[in-house]
Amino acid sequence: MTPVAPELLPHIEPARLTLQAIADRMQNSLVSGARSAIAREAGDAAAALFMADGTLIAQARSLPLLLGSLIPAVQATLKAFPASAMQPGDGYLLNDPWNGGAHLPDLTLIRPVFDGNSLTGFGAASLHHQDVGGITPGSIPPNARSIFEEGLRLPPVRSHRAGKLEPALAAILTANSRTPDALLGDLASQWSCLALGGRELVQLAARLGANYLPVCRTLISQSETMTRAALLREPDGTSAWEDQLDSDGVTTDPVKIRVQLEKSGDRIRIDFTGSSPQTTGPANAAPAAMMAAALYFMRCLAPDAPNNAGCLAPLDLVLPPGSVVNPDYPAAVNARTATVKLACNAIISAWSRDRSATSAAANAGVATVIAFGGTTTDGQRYQLTEIVASGAGGSSLAPGASGLSTDVGNARNTPVEIIERETPILVESYGFNPGSGGGGQHRGGDGLRRCYLLTEGAAQVSYRGERHDSQARGLQGGSSGATSCAQVIRQNGDTEQLTARTQIQWRAGERLLIETAGAGGWGAVDATPHNPAIRRTEC
Repeated sequence: MTPVAPELLPHIEPARLTLQAIADRMQNSLVSGARSAIAREAGDAAAALFMADGTLIAQARSLPLLLGSLIPAVQATLKAFPASAMQPGDGYLLNDPWNGGAHLPDLTLIRPVFDGNSLTGFGAASLHHQDVGGITPGSIPPNARSIFEEGLRLPPVRSHRAGKLEPALAAILTANSRTPDALLGDLASQWSCLALGGRELVQLAARLGANYLPVCRTLISQSETMTRAALLREPDGTSAWEDQLDSDGVTTDPVKIRVQLEKSGDRIRIDFTGSSPQTTGPANAAPAAMMAAALYFMRCLAPDAPNNAGCLAPLDLVLPPGSVVNPDYPAAVNARTATVKLACNAIISAWSRDRSATSAAANAGVATVIAFGGTTTDGQRYQLTEIVASGAGGSSLAPGASGLSTDVGNARNTPVEIIERETPILVESYGFNPGSGGGGQHRGGDGLRRCYLLTEGAAQVSYRGERHDSQARGLQGGSSGATSCAQVIRQNGDTEQLTARTQIQWRAGERLLIETAGAGGWGAVDATPHNPAIRRTEC
């Protein structure tokens, strides 16, 4: 790191804390102002600040699955709309996976920040919208074969002028959503969040005056230096990890995720060569989505470093074109969550394999996503998406946590009260999936167990799970976690086992039972018997 100029020293740490505080306040504003439960309750949203050249200078601490994708989103916007042509009050919207987006429900809104007529930087906010069209309610069809079945796709477009949403774009958005009011409400929350961040960034820049840009560059340099130092403390070498998705949602073939880490000095190469070719179904992950996994890992190397783009400087990320981690247009991508989570899990597992002092078994790597859409007996339409977590791997330090959103996810569970208020669904069971974590000196965390009863009308359910056919591996002698399970219990008592990605028609009086996988255990297996195939057949 270049030595810090003496006149900057009093400003560095206050500026770091201020930038982080602004990003976190943006996140709080984004979530608290959201209309949809998936954002307001589960926190499926993210906010960040960028310099005028598009370099990340601060990001909120949630949600990692979205944070990494904000970097390519800002880059794509600047490529389509040069900064020199931007005006105060402009806004830009996108979700296109081949233009900085991750998957279609995640609409990213970008707002240039001006101090008078001088461009200070950018605010960016991504939020999982409840519905953006496509062939199923919730816009996450588990059997989609192309992007055209998944909803409305937007390359970077100008969405706001003089602080107002363009009426023509608003008309297009609402015409393509089953929940138009929620979409506009969530988009308004994104705009308010960016307004708050912009005001506070301008205030910080005004306080620092001519020192603003040098301070930002110094913080980025500090993050790079601390990340490189963390790499230098670890031995050089190559390590690999391989895992698999149960299927792509269309075929029954498993989808391989393979990563190789090559650490040399103060640099690291993360190479996904050897992963499966792009899939027919929607398990593909665009490069912007994969950046989330890489950024999460790089931040873990030096968590005390300033939370900006500097941590990415020592990274070489290899995503083979035409593969499940870098698909060609027009691949389906809505189920990218499982792919990114397993990819992140694979990076961490490969890193841990030969570093026993800080090693950890595999997390369950599951974020089961369920989209409910239906009609009550009086004709009222409803829609809700829930994220159900799993378990964290046991480590050399402690047992793994149960019911935790791991890897690139730190989404919250949706409270029972919200589910039952907004839908005709009664949550009959809500707790851990006991015994699902792998055994060992330090056991893996257990998954979760949910049982939902539809009380009236009918609904269509899109179910996206994982680990139905594979297990999170233990480490250093620990055993693997249990697999996931999902089933519908019909009114006559018949049960219908669900595959990892499927759609069901759900009728009043029927139950949906979900059990998510457990994580791997660490260390020699203890005397407690462990049955990785444990299952329950009734609520």
